[in-house]
Amino acid sequence: MPWSNQSGGGGPWGKPPGSGGPWGQPPSGGGGAGGPGGQPDLEELLRRSQDRLKQVVPSGFGFGGGGLGVLAALVVLAWGATGVYTVQPNEAGIETVFGRFTERTAPGLNYNWPSPIGSVAKLRVTDRNSIDIGFRTREDARRPGTTTQQDINEESLMLTGDENIADVKFRVIYQIDPARPEDYAFNVREQRETIKAVSESVMREIVGRTQIQRILTAERKVIEPAAQEQTQKVLNDYRAGVLILQVQLLSVDPPEQVISAFRDVTAAQQDMERMRNEAEAYANRVVPEARGAAARILQEAEAYREQTVAEARGQASRFTQVYEQYRNAPQVTRERMYLETMERVLGGSNKVIVDQNGQGVVPYLPLDQLQTQQNAQPRPLPQPTPPQSSQQGTRR
Repeated sequence: MPWSNQSGGGGPWGKPPGSGGPWGQPPSGGGGAGGPGGQPDLEELLRRSQDRLKQVVPSGFGFGGGGLGVLAALVVLAWGATGVYTVQPNEAGIETVFGRFTERTAPGLNYNWPSPIGSVAKLRVTDRNSIDIGFRTREDARRPGTTTQQDINEESLMLTGDENIADVKFRVIYQIDPARPEDYAFNVREQRETIKAVSESVMREIVGRTQIQRILTAERKVIEPAAQEQTQKVLNDYRAGVLILQVQLLSVDPPEQVISAFRDVTAAQQDMERMRNEAEAYANRVVPEARGAAARILQEAEAYREQTVAEARGQASRFTQVYEQYRNAPQVTRERMYLETMERVLGGSNKVIVDQNGQGVVPYLPLDQLQTQQNAQPRPLPQPTPPQSSQQGTRR
């Protein structure tokens, strides 16, 4: 193919001789044929394109003005058809024109200006992603299908509030915010690295104001939601377009060099808590019993006092009543008192009655003693009745 069919000679770059060689400057009037340092001529490019098409298209096809128009229309149509794209159900389309965000498209068939005017970025907004901090999980090359864990000490070792060191390994689970996927695409350049740095910084802040014993025991369930909330707040300030779904504390241990000592300390503290609980349970049992016994003694004393006072008052009242009767009939009262006293004294003793008129001892029947002896004797058992034999008479 010739370099130029329109130039009047002068070399393959279409310039007259003596114009400075192939890399000389184009004329100041512009529009010169392009060498490596100049701009290409539009007519020269069209002519070369026609020459190439003639080699492919059959010779009967005309390349007049109408044919070039049809060809140009077909090229433009084919170029415009490349702007059709499909967004999957788990994706969100981000359309840009000349690098500027224009629209967020929903799943389905969509259209945007084709390249290089427009472009489309498809983000998986429903997929859950995870970032491991403090360790990495890798596939074992020697045993396919198995994974090994590699500790990253510069990420996992953190200083606690009581100036101890804790080995903290955790995982951050996140997804792209379906409401603002353009923030994820344009506001942050290294999204995963940013999420990793923010979550690690937040975890170090929380661990740095907490004692190690609380981290190892009771505070683990408190740290996870606190880290999730604070990480989400920082990313929202960055307008990163990320939703933090969960922060999982996988392991919180002392450093490997002192882990045995920490376990001994933890066991001792557990024993102390157990003994304290046992002592409190014993105190809770003994103190109420002592208080109950003291209350019982006080109540018994109060009852004895009331009984004694009541008996004394009753006796005093009875004496007063007897004295009133004595004042009304002294002789009868004295005789009655004498008889009642003798009845109490002699009622349970053996007595011999002597007649005052000299008749001697008066016989009497001690019914009370007979009754007592009769009750004390054992009763005879009933004798069995012998069977009666029937006699039959015999006749001789």
